[in-house]
Amino acid sequence: MAILILGAGFSKWAANLPLANSLFDFAIEPDGVQEENRLHFVRDIKASWDYLNPNKPVEAFIDFAMHQSKKTAKLVVWYIVRRLSEPYIWKERHAGRWRRHVFMIDENRRFERPGVKKAQNLLTNTFGMYLQGIITTNYDMLVEYALGSRGFNYGVPGEILTGRGAYPVSNSVTLTGKLPLAKIHGSISWQSDIHYTDGRRGLTGNALVLAPVQNKIMPQELKGQWQLSARLLNGASRLVVFGFAFNTYDTEFLEHLRIHSKAVKNVLIIDIMPNIDTANEVFTGASIETMPPPPESEVDIRKWLIRSP
Repeated sequence: MAILILGAGFSKWAANLPLANSLFDFAIEPDGVQEENRLHFVRDIKASWDYLNPNKPVEAFIDFAMHQSKKTAKLVVWYIVRRLSEPYIWKERHAGRWRRHVFMIDENRRFERPGVKKAQNLLTNTFGMYLQGIITTNYDMLVEYALGSRGFNYGVPGEILTGRGAYPVSNSVTLTGKLPLAKIHGSISWQSDIHYTDGRRGLTGNALVLAPVQNKIMPQELKGQWQLSARLLNGASRLVVFGFAFNTYDTEFLEHLRIHSKAVKNVLIIDIMPNIDTANEVFTGASIETMPPPPESEVDIRKWLIRSP
């Protein structure tokens, strides 16, 4: 059995969602004047910051924005979650006007969009019965889409989500899966302590997410997710880390890993550019192996999983 840790590189591999350094590519199709104005505002402040700080990483810009006016901070967060939601927005004409929504967890049309089938194949076929739990720093809903409501829970099996079920039936959605999923930085489908059936907060920007900056202040609503992550790590002897870069702006999570993974004996890092030095500092005493992402590593990943711990 193994715990799977997913970073932004996983979503990049599966669905070509942007990493931090390409997050502000403004690849969004605005819906109406309000979104156009929001994009214009964020684009202008980002361009001004880039002019004054040509060599600084995007995390520094986000940190700068979070310490500006309430409007600036709110719109930058809106942009981030809106950008990650873009591939999963469905538009249709209904009752004489255009409507849109971010796909629901069990909506069949989700499989037509980037990365969902690819993520599903990895989680259910490659890892399958060897998967003990998932911890992710990602806000997107790729894991939820891949597994469906019968394949996971947010730490509380049987949790009833807020919102309607997949079209055309408007039934309630209960998370009946046994696999725990800890989203320690929040989700585009969460607001405060409410977990929705879809990614609607990716449109409004009112999502419960921790921006990718240093010295994050964890809201009370995410405390349970960090506790779930700690329980998963404390009970693990093997970890698979896919697409997590071990960056310095994730200091809080790096320390979390260091504290709660003392019993871990084997770590597999799946990444095109694995950060071995930091990984060795975090997982002291563990045997660390690295592999490139599938498909070239598919067979080797399976061999690693079936190997005795």
